[in-house]
Amino acid sequence: MSLKELTSKYIRNSDKVLAEIKLVTDVVVIDEEKIMGIIESAKQYLDDAKYYEKQDKLETSLVSVSYCEGLLDALRLLGVVEFSWPSVKQK
Repeated sequence: MSLKELTSKYIRNSDKVLAEIKLVTDVVVIDEEKIMGIIESAKQYLDDAKYYEKQDKLETSLVSVSYCEGLLDALRLLGVVEFSWPSVKQK
């Protein structure tokens, strides 16, 4: 799959989800076990990104690490974890 096809696929999928998304009306409780499960998923996406980078499948690597970052940002926006992304100077 080309980078253009891959990008288009993810854009279409995101458009569809955002068009159909529904809020849950009950209060959602995020316990520590659920948070740790999401962190584990982020770690798995990062591992995938490293694997695909070594395989020179850079598009797939980029998508995987983007998923990782998205999960981490979501947890931070929910206020259940604290971190800051390294700045350009820190890298």
